[in-house]
Amino acid sequence: MKQKNDWIQVTPEEKDLLAAIRNYNKSFPDGYPELLWYAQQLFDNMLRQPYL
Repeated sequence: MKQKNDWIQVTPEEKDLLAAIRNYNKSFPDGYPELLWYAQQLFDNMLRQPYL
């Protein structure tokens, strides 16, 4: 079982995604379309997809 003080390392991209999600949640519903789109774009860019 993990201790409460166990931390994980995050990449700068992951940190940006977390910040975007938090900002979206704070601004709902006023910033809904733009902030949701931004968070989704960050997430999509982080996915490893095979090149066809």
